[in-house]
Amino acid sequence: MNYDTIIAEFNRQYGYLRGFGLRIRGIANLIDKYDVISISTPFIFDRAKLPHKFMGLDVRDGINENDLPSEFRDLDPDKDYIWAYQRFENYVDNHATLIRNTLGNQNMTRGEMLDALCFGDFNKHKAMCIEWHKEGKIPDWKEGGR
Repeated sequence: MNYDTIIAEFNRQYGYLRGFGLRIRGIANLIDKYDVISISTPFIFDRAKLPHKFMGLDVRDGINENDLPSEFRDLDPDKDYIWAYQRFENYVDNHATLIRNTLGNQNMTRGEMLDALCFGDFNKHKAMCIEWHKEGKIPDWKEGGR
């Protein structure tokens, strides 16, 4: 199957999310022959509605740095992991009304909001963060996150 067909089908199935800020960039080559479907979304976006793979290609989301809230900006990578699960928890706890309004779902639970913002599966991300911390790949979490 050619890439134009894949992008057309992706648009057919997920194009409705453009109204929430999805931008479908097309096929991108990351390294050698590792091609992905490249998309971008705003920070507040329901990533649980997107597949991780589509028609054999990984889907890669890029969030514009200017779109990140202050809680996720200007961090020291030696002292802070930008995607720390605790940072997502704090953000959801402090901005639930904004998230619900932006996503158009006043009935979203805390767990649904965490999944939406946190790559589609908060618990999986949290487990990965805990493992990475044990392995020394990410720094200790500091309350306040900065």
